[in-house]
Amino acid sequence: MLNAFAQTTQTFDNTPLTTSEAGGLAIFGGAFLIVWLAVLVVMVVSMWKVFEKAGVEGWKAIIPVYNGWVLAEIAGKPGWWGIVGLAGIIPVLGIFASLAQFVLFILIAIELAKAFGKDPVFAALLIILPVVGFPMLAFGDAKYTKPATARA
Repeated sequence: MLNAFAQTTQTFDNTPLTTSEAGGLAIFGGAFLIVWLAVLVVMVVSMWKVFEKAGVEGWKAIIPVYNGWVLAEIAGKPGWWGIVGLAGIIPVLGIFASLAQFVLFILIAIELAKAFGKDPVFAALLIILPVVGFPMLAFGDAKYTKPATARA
């Protein structure tokens, strides 16, 4: 059996890329970088505007961990819900923390949608396609209504 496996493995040679292959790879990488930066800018601007609509300073949207905390509070949930995923760096606990973060983000998204007068189904857009959902909240006609459980 091991002999059959050994015969099916492939070896790869270390031939260098041709000029056209290297050029194509550079074009693909550059295009990917431009698209990634555009998505990043759209998300930062959208989160900034969502925070301002909720009466929070917009600059808080650009602080990586703190923005999760503030987003949870805007949705009327405890701030620590937004940063549970940080426990993901702890071995063994990480997989459970990541799963908990995903579940808590779903709950935050549902409450955020409700706080902006949207249907809870809109939360699916915030979860699956945030690059579409957050700009809709930010630049649409949605008005923020502070949840009863939100901090003062």
